[in-house]
Amino acid sequence: MVCGLIFASPIVFSQIWRFVAPGLYRHERRLVLPFTILSSLCFLGGAAFGYLVVFPPAFRFFVGYSNSYLTSLPAVSEYFSLSLHLLLAFGFIFEMPVFMVLLARLGLVTPESLSRHRRYAILINFIIAAVLTPTPDVVNQLLMAGPLVILYEISVVAVRLFGGGKGRTKQDSPDTHSVE
Repeated sequence: MVCGLIFASPIVFSQIWRFVAPGLYRHERRLVLPFTILSSLCFLGGAAFGYLVVFPPAFRFFVGYSNSYLTSLPAVSEYFSLSLHLLLAFGFIFEMPVFMVLLARLGLVTPESLSRHRRYAILINFIIAAVLTPTPDVVNQLLMAGPLVILYEISVVAVRLFGGGKGRTKQDSPDTHSVE
């Protein structure tokens, strides 16, 4: 089921964007396909990063209490729970640049505000890493907080490049039932 969700993520993100699209202005609707593709790539990249980079040290920590007197035999459900938690957590945190560009396109954030509040964002990123990391060790928390901070910086650059920097104007009125 999890593999199905991960492999179907392009369709899931497409459906989410299609649900949101009717509430968007015409120029914003053109961005549905690029946002769908980028969302899917970011989610899959985050899941791959979580499984290939973070999962090995997290699992070593998980079974690291073994010694000559105590043997760790994790159940399949514990292994599956740890891997699922990491896949989903990293998949979602890698969505940050796409989400920030969307917020910028809607006029809710600016590159200047993101830069000005960088200290708070770094603190919040470390708190998020402490909450989302399934194991209580510092190494795994840093393996999540590090990418979060890097993704925040990528988000600042992406907002500068693609954010649009403009709020909604009267000429960008939504498509309502108008008679032409």
